[in-house]
Amino acid sequence: MGYRQMKHELYVIGMGPGREEKMTLEALQALEACDTIVGYTVYVDLLKMRFPDKEYMTTPMRQETRRCRMAFEEAQKGKRVAMVCSGDAGVYGMSGLMLELGREYPDCQVTVISGVTAALAGAALLGAPLMHDFAVISLSDLLTPWEKIEKRLRAAAAADFVICLYNPSSKKRSDYLKRACQIIFEEAGQELVCGVVKSAGREGECAEVMYLSELEEYPADMFTTVFIGNSETRIIDGRMVTPRGYQNI
Repeated sequence: MGYRQMKHELYVIGMGPGREEKMTLEALQALEACDTIVGYTVYVDLLKMRFPDKEYMTTPMRQETRRCRMAFEEAQKGKRVAMVCSGDAGVYGMSGLMLELGREYPDCQVTVISGVTAALAGAALLGAPLMHDFAVISLSDLLTPWEKIEKRLRAAAAADFVICLYNPSSKKRSDYLKRACQIIFEEAGQELVCGVVKSAGREGECAEVMYLSELEEYPADMFTTVFIGNSETRIIDGRMVTPRGYQNI
């Protein structure tokens, strides 16, 4: 795909988990072509060394709508604009809001560029936990009530999905991961192999394999991605593996 200047064009770019080598070539090419990069402060700071000559615009958390409008307004000035997100822009990212607000800016064209989401980056570090059907659930109740999160956890566990948890804990939600583990145990009825990945693709990256009972007390934070296996998930040579069943064919 080429990135020639088009009138009022914006790119919503998933920049992957952090390091440049984890970013797709398409994302890098789009960022190279842009004049202005807009995003959450923490994510934008990761790009400044790689793209020092770009114009940067940021907002803190909980100002997502303002951030998106800033991007549209800059694009209307004739600039090439990139709205950046960690991971994939369409997985708990900004592409949905950008497309929703885009109806108010009919002279702007939004192009979404995918990236490597935390579930995929973390799975590679743990081994192969997502080889079979899986569900991704965020434990953040900022936009989703806990009652609905609990319903989704119970349904996924009862259906024997591998479960990947985003936003497992924060200062205000310090017991949410423990509550999730207890719900999953109630539905699965057995001890399950689990894995955690902290800061995938960034400084301080680490991955651990454990069991559900150990996961309950794990000191997770917002940079942790949690993997809870299904009834078939095993530990093989220290790695978390969910067999696909190829050997049974």
